[in-house]
Amino acid sequence: MIYFDNSATTQLDDRILQSYIEVNKRYYANPASLHLKGKEAEALLERSRAQILSILGAPNGEVIFTSGGTEANNLAVIGLAKALQSRGNHLITSKIEHPSILRAMEYLEAQGFEVDYLPVNTDGVISIEDLEAAIRKDTIVVSIMHVNNEIGAVQPIEAISQMIKQKSRAVFHSDAVQSFGKLPIQLDAKGPDMITISAHKIHGLKGSGLLAMKKGVIPHAINFGGGQEKGLRSGTVSVPDAVSLAKSIRLNAVEEERKDFRQWRNQLIQFVDQYVRKDQILVLAPEQASPHILTIAFQHIKGEVAVNFFQEKGITLSTSSACSSKSGNAGHVIEALGIPQKYKNGVIRISFGNMNSDQQIEEFKKILASFMELLGRGQHDEVE
Repeated sequence: MIYFDNSATTQLDDRILQSYIEVNKRYYANPASLHLKGKEAEALLERSRAQILSILGAPNGEVIFTSGGTEANNLAVIGLAKALQSRGNHLITSKIEHPSILRAMEYLEAQGFEVDYLPVNTDGVISIEDLEAAIRKDTIVVSIMHVNNEIGAVQPIEAISQMIKQKSRAVFHSDAVQSFGKLPIQLDAKGPDMITISAHKIHGLKGSGLLAMKKGVIPHAINFGGGQEKGLRSGTVSVPDAVSLAKSIRLNAVEEERKDFRQWRNQLIQFVDQYVRKDQILVLAPEQASPHILTIAFQHIKGEVAVNFFQEKGITLSTSSACSSKSGNAGHVIEALGIPQKYKNGVIRISFGNMNSDQQIEEFKKILASFMELLGRGQHDEVE
């Protein structure tokens, strides 16, 4: 089986699993306990936190461990809006954010906040001019994802950060769930004030993530209990999860984009170009995209049909986002791109991970060619 659905989730790295098992056996105590075992667990937890902040370029910042990207995004957006409400009630995001951001924004709108949803161009990228026009004196939070999970569009994070700093006092949060480990992102002077990372997107454990923030950026808590994680995320902290996430981050940190992923993506773009010229395939966001995602669309055929065909040939990929693929309709990201109607339902996403290889790319090309041959002969029944 060739696995090309790494944007949905990645295969667990055995080294990370081993760390998780070892910490569970040895550091099983509650890190909030006052006894020696508790203190040992707490020390390991704080060491993991410090390692992560060092890698992210914010040694004086803060890391809040969460159950994953969704919780971290909710904490960032809702928590910041509540914390900064005395300054204003205006928020900015884009139309192609992950549902964990969009639903949080909708919740805040129901609470009386105002939200501007920035449009994107045909490559899935916002306009800095649109951002500038949207920023107001009462803008308090801007949340723009680094890499889109469905088409891989990369937002100009540094330019966004610079514009926000020039025009407002707003806090800039970026969902980096899809970008960390593929593109460089840091909490430095040029980057966001807060970022979200999810472990299972970087060959770590499901149910583990974090919200990292620069010094002085403090959201309000959105869940309540014993006051763990500086009062921002109550509940007993899972030290094994935190240690394993820190290891995932260490193993996947990059100073520049993943060149092997970019090479594979470019190879596939060159290969499908023969079908693009025949108007049989549309490539989405071919220029400004993360190296690990290639999204293409077939005309007049459902993406689910293509997914099933490739699955029968031993290749796992997806229609678009795992969060919305079961709906059967074009997702909000595809709609926002304004692509021709004949391609909207024929979207598939190929996404790479650490366990893919050159040989797998070549195998995919062969099977794609056979798929296109069937479509070209009009043998849709054989495909379906």
